Amino acid sequence: MEDKLMLMIPGPTPVPEQVLLAMAKHPIGHRSADFSRLVADTTAGLKWLHQTTGNVLVLCSSGTGAMEAGIINFLSAGDRVLCCENGKFGERWVKLAQAFGLDVDLVQAPWGKPLDPEAIRAKLEADTDKQIKAVILTHSETSTGVINDLETISGYIRAHGALSIVDAVTSLGAANVPIDAWGLDVVASGSQKGYMIPPGLGFVAVSDRAWKAYETATLPKFYLDLGKYRKAAQKDSNPFTPPVNLYYALDAALKIMQREGLENIFARHAKLTRATRAAIKALNLPLYAADEVGSPAITAVAPVEVAAEDIRSFTKKHFDILLAGGQDDLKGKIFRIGHLGFVSGRDVLTAIAAIEAALTGLGYSNFTSGAGVAAAAAELAK
Repeated sequence: MEDKLMLMIPGPTPVPEQVLLAMAKHPIGHRSADFSRLVADTTAGLKWLHQTTGNVLVLCSSGTGAMEAGIINFLSAGDRVLCCENGKFGERWVKLAQAFGLDVDLVQAPWGKPLDPEAIRAKLEADTDKQIKAVILTHSETSTGVINDLETISGYIRAHGALSIVDAVTSLGAANVPIDAWGLDVVASGSQKGYMIPPGLGFVAVSDRAWKAYETATLPKFYLDLGKYRKAAQKDSNPFTPPVNLYYALDAALKIMQREGLENIFARHAKLTRATRAAIKALNLPLYAADEVGSPAITAVAPVEVAAEDIRSFTKKHFDILLAGGQDDLKGKIFRIGHLGFVSGRDVLTAIAAIEAALTGLGYSNFTSGAGVAAAAAELAK
């Protein structure tokens, strides 16, 4: 059926009708007073969402563009950094750091497992000469459905004195990321995740400590020079031509989020996570990550008796529901259920029912019909 596709992936995520309608407005001049008012409103909303009084700057980019900006604005070639990797997006940090000539040290954990904060602490405490300039990590590892203990890790980073540079692409708007309370320095995210708007905007939150590092950073930059964005933001503007209609979308989405409230947003995502994981267990399918480290944005499933890609194909063909596949070495081994952003309990129940039908259609019988939906419903009713 046309126009019936349901996104249950970690991004792009579903977009509310109010946001889509806001995008349909005629563009306005990006140097006009009307646009300045729009920038002022969205800036206030972004600071609320990020729980910070510092800068939250808006780029015309994906989350990866925000990540790159997080490196080139605060570091210099040859700087020693500690990259923490336990999935594809942790690997992306390593590739970015190496591309810009940084001296990369690693803390790694197997895919599907969380980073060990104590391993990071040990590396930092061993650096008595304070050669490590930044610790770079992913909060919610989208490729595996694991969330890392950012609060504990950030405390160790602050004790050392290095900068924290964080990919919060699938945690911002789904999990609590209190930037000021945790003392985070550089936090990157993207619009097509918890923000509930289409791809195209990247966000970078910057602390005062990071701005001090900016003054001596020598990596080349122009379009992603955050100093330009900070200067423009002081005048409720943007240094280059921004996607005006995505600003309309951002404004509408932030207002929806503010009406729901931060605590309710986090509680909703936590409940959807519990419901999804309970359903998968009831279907006797293995979860890829343990409950205590499951991301509030994405649940990864590692079926054994039926192929992950067959499940994805069945739900897409018969129900117009899109589930995410595995990446790199996990391709064909897992499927991932996104439950972040504009997702409700009804969406989770629908997706689980489709997965149950797919399992039956594919000849998998190691579950009681309706068990997944019942388990999800029980969690959602709490």
